[in-house]
Amino acid sequence: MNKLSLSLCCLLCFSTLWAQKPILTSDQSEWWKRNNLRLIQMNLPAYEAANLHADSIVKDLRAFSANTLIINAGGIMAFYESKLDFHYLNPYMKPGDLGRIVQRCHEQGIRVIVRFDFSRADQSIFQKHPDWFYLSPTGKRIVNTDKYVVSINAPYVQEKAFDIIAEVLDNFDVDGIFLNMPGYQTRNSYENTYEGIDQNEYDKAAFKKWSNGLDLPLKEDKNDPVFRKYEEFKKESISIWSKRLHELVKGRKKKVAICTYLEDYVDIIRHESQTHGLPYWPYTGSDNTNHIEQTFPDKIVSNASIQQISFRSRFNAVEPEEVAIRLWENLANGSGTDVSLMGDLREYEDQRNFVVMKKIYAFQQRWEPYFGKYESVAKVAVVAPGYWPGGLPMEEYRGIQLMMKEAHIPFDIIQDNHLAKLKAKLGKYKVLILPDIQYLSAPDLAALQELSQGGVSLFASNRSLFDAPSALKTQFGAIIVKDLNDGDGHYLQPNDPKIFTHFVGQSMVHFKYNLGLYQFDQNDKALLPILDKGRPGPPEMIGGHDPLNYFAANLHPNGSSSNALMPINIGRIYYQTGYEQHKYLVLDILKQLYPAFDQQIITNAHPRVEMILNEYMPNTGEVTITTPFRSAGHILHLINLTGFSGNTYFEPLPIHDTEIKIKLDYRPRKVWRLGDEKPLPFVYQQGYLSFKLSRLTDYAGIVVER
Repeated sequence: MNKLSLSLCCLLCFSTLWAQKPILTSDQSEWWKRNNLRLIQMNLPAYEAANLHADSIVKDLRAFSANTLIINAGGIMAFYESKLDFHYLNPYMKPGDLGRIVQRCHEQGIRVIVRFDFSRADQSIFQKHPDWFYLSPTGKRIVNTDKYVVSINAPYVQEKAFDIIAEVLDNFDVDGIFLNMPGYQTRNSYENTYEGIDQNEYDKAAFKKWSNGLDLPLKEDKNDPVFRKYEEFKKESISIWSKRLHELVKGRKKKVAICTYLEDYVDIIRHESQTHGLPYWPYTGSDNTNHIEQTFPDKIVSNASIQQISFRSRFNAVEPEEVAIRLWENLANGSGTDVSLMGDLREYEDQRNFVVMKKIYAFQQRWEPYFGKYESVAKVAVVAPGYWPGGLPMEEYRGIQLMMKEAHIPFDIIQDNHLAKLKAKLGKYKVLILPDIQYLSAPDLAALQELSQGGVSLFASNRSLFDAPSALKTQFGAIIVKDLNDGDGHYLQPNDPKIFTHFVGQSMVHFKYNLGLYQFDQNDKALLPILDKGRPGPPEMIGGHDPLNYFAANLHPNGSSSNALMPINIGRIYYQTGYEQHKYLVLDILKQLYPAFDQQIITNAHPRVEMILNEYMPNTGEVTITTPFRSAGHILHLINLTGFSGNTYFEPLPIHDTEIKIKLDYRPRKVWRLGDEKPLPFVYQQGYLSFKLSRLTDYAGIVVER
């Protein structure tokens, strides 16, 4: 055995032993910073508490190679013997069960995070303290059976929640706390109804005090300056609450991780891969983990694959192939595995995913040193419209991502309200893409301008920066004539063959959705003339598609870079319809901004093979997210999505003889595949590593050692 193989063997043995080592009460380490979560969340219905058995739970977790459990503790109801009179006890709860579960898990080296949900409280508490609860603008409560939604600024959340958490921390040796549904509530999520901004008197008073006398807005309207102030108030009030929670938890036990969907004063940021309406989005694992990893590099991200199809379909799981894609994408982007399911693992109503979970969790454990410690090599970044994108901006954002994924372009994702905070990091990119990023703060706009002047090219689409006309003019040479305009029936002309190289034999590209009409600077290079709608029929009468004297794209020089604007729903139309001509319009323009944008990975791989390339550092027991990064080489993850048909997930088709070239600045010592330590033949010349992958089933991880 050579020295390299011996070192690898030692790393793998060490990781296995570390995972099985009992967790002692004296262990006060910040364990989550290892970034090796193999997490299973058991969302327990109240009645399942009657048949919980600590030993069977631990046996099942070990069978799945899990090293972390999330399980109910309190909030909506207590799954332990709480002594607090405002904490409703689960009538099925057996005294001592939570303590036994924690103890048995620790004996087998499994961490326990306990779940709290302070979004609702029992009817018995509502009857005593109705002023603690949500009140809609029309005087309605949000009720699910006999559980009422609370108000975040009322005493239950501001005082009693801390007492509940303190009681659990003082009585159980838990490793973390997870907060479900934090923040302000405007919807009955389980009934999918919108109810409006909470008009509880505590909320009114808190906002009036914070805003120096403003009344709480009655509706959500971004054009209303009071509502925009309210948005600031919500963010700040949640941050203050999170800080108080952090002080409470860390003041008691430093080793307890705080996990939730918020970004301030937390250790593990949780996200979720869910199934929503068509078109399905097969990249949720990559979308969520890349987004959080790159926006919050000092945090751990754990992206949960939600087992259920919907709230109305709790007992029916999503397809196993979809879960596999989510979990592989988590790992490929530097996170861990995470599945959230209803109840424990015994007598589960839909166990089809269990084989997939066991396979991938075990694979992560076996090859643990090669996951969780990555640095991106991407030269392109896509700006995300918020933490949890929704609506039309989400469609534009996903469409742009889809184009990049299918073209095998490495890219990072950065949240839109962190541009100023991450300005130094953003300076490393060649192109920053803004897909329908409509609102940016003054600091973020200033950061954008500075980045552009410093050489970072900007590409923006649809109504990006429509509310910042000065920035739009400066950065993109554009003046809005009509930002909302029905594009259905119009055509675009890719009439410059030096730029639009994919359109041999095609002179017109159809369009629909929004088609903004903008004026561009005379010295700019306006592209894609827009043709009028003309006459759709009958066939004898079609035609009349005359030029409108407007253009669908513009190249604008700005300092040492060039910026491009497409004030049209180019991402949305690709997300919804998938015609490659729309993708090629974007890719051809991006090549004008950064000619080498498609040269990091050159491959004949199928467009539905997702490729994620990072530098890696061996993830050993001593490594944490604060350890200085020392690259040991690169790792290329290939995830086979060929089984995704658009509305169904099938088993992926095996792919043979995939040729891959990676731009590298060193000659590798060895190239090999996780799961098979035999070296892969390769060639290194002219700055490129070339090799062939003989067969790809669902996943491959290719390790390139320096």
